[in-house]
Amino acid sequence: MNWYAIFAIYVLFWVISAFIVLPFGIRTPDETGEVMLKGQADSAPSNFRPGMVAIRATILSAVLFGLYYANYVEGWVTLERLTHTY
Repeated sequence: MNWYAIFAIYVLFWVISAFIVLPFGIRTPDETGEVMLKGQADSAPSNFRPGMVAIRATILSAVLFGLYYANYVEGWVTLERLTHTY
């Protein structure tokens, strides 16, 4: 596997991981006791921290990519094993 493929697959894992970890730790103004602004949605987050989302996504994507790459090298789960009927 060349470096371009590794980078592209890792970026895909990172984007998916960012969407997975995005809602963790988010609180609404109702939960934090803050006053809502005029026109603000009830579900709008009051404590959004993009840096924390990036850190969590990086950790999760590194773990997932590590598992993917280990499977690529070792061949634990292959198409033949998935389609094999017993």
